[in-house]
Amino acid sequence: MKTNVFASLMVMSLLSLASCDYVDDFTGGPAEEPKAEQPLVIAHRGAQSVFPEHTLEAYAKGVELGADYIEPDLVLTKDGVLVARHEPMLSGTTNVAELPEFADRKTTKNVDGKEVTDWFASDFTLEEIKQLRAVQVWPNRPHDYDGKFQIPTFSEIIALAKSKTTASGNKVGIYPEIKHPYFHNQLGFAMEDALLQELDKAGWNHYDAPVFVQCFEVAPLQYINTKSTVKLVQLISTYDVNADGSLVFDVPAGDFISYAAPYDFYVDGDSRTYEYFSTEEGMLFTASYADGIGPWKPFIISFTKDANGNVDKVLPPSDFIDLAHKYGLKVHPYTFRNEDEKWSGGNPEAEYHLFFDAGVDGVFTDYTDDAVRALESWKK
Repeated sequence: MKTNVFASLMVMSLLSLASCDYVDDFTGGPAEEPKAEQPLVIAHRGAQSVFPEHTLEAYAKGVELGADYIEPDLVLTKDGVLVARHEPMLSGTTNVAELPEFADRKTTKNVDGKEVTDWFASDFTLEEIKQLRAVQVWPNRPHDYDGKFQIPTFSEIIALAKSKTTASGNKVGIYPEIKHPYFHNQLGFAMEDALLQELDKAGWNHYDAPVFVQCFEVAPLQYINTKSTVKLVQLISTYDVNADGSLVFDVPAGDFISYAAPYDFYVDGDSRTYEYFSTEEGMLFTASYADGIGPWKPFIISFTKDANGNVDKVLPPSDFIDLAHKYGLKVHPYTFRNEDEKWSGGNPEAEYHLFFDAGVDGVFTDYTDDAVRALESWKK
């Protein structure tokens, strides 16, 4: 559904002048309904319910448990190598704070509008990163493997994926997220180009490759769309959910602006929040450069809260999926966790079924095996 750069600019120019009625006329009606396919199971940061996230061991376990895709979050080292960490900050997912030789690397940087004091991957060479070991983030998940596994490079993750097949005999897909590209590029990197170089080396820099590239910012995806046909997914978020189930897009001062709006929009003075992307105009805009959209789950199925802030009632699905599919966009919501009982009342299988019934094209899950079982029971 992606258009070329000229067409993208034309669409955006017309949108700035047109009413919603004119947008409908311009598009010539809805896109063809995509062929129905089984929803994808995406191992979010690998099988992180078993092993520490973003390790080769976690990714391999995700494949073993039945994932179609494995999802590495990517940050850059001081020497420009893409490695897998959830954030540029290292203390939450590694043992860096325990290593005296790196005590002087702790520093403060601005990340998406918030001052953060931590150890940053961009201050470490790859050789130094390889001295760190991953730790389990969740206190209630197994910690038997804390301090045992290295931080993998993107190249190593691709090699792992290529060495395995899915339970159905297909290629194992990768679903990399480039994390905070504005932050990295302000430090002098070219994060998008680093990603494309790795995909080139792998022979996976094209539409038919088992690859989705995702990002919360917009300009990096638009740039990649000018350089590659690889599949792209626009991630969107919201700060919170109101008592009536509506979504919150106001971020308190001093917090991460990217919770509610693309950070590159913010620095460019663009007032659009992620709410825009859930509208028909926003879906058309997204389809000009991306193949899918990855929302936080409440964009699709929200919930009300009682006076104590607890979940009171799960609401019917919104029109989010219908709008996305109208413009040819796949919908892959995040993140399904057994610990998150908002939608399921303690029954994770019921939650997956809610979203499969709503028409999602895939799910990001921390519990790959449960997602696979839920998909099988839903199909029956």
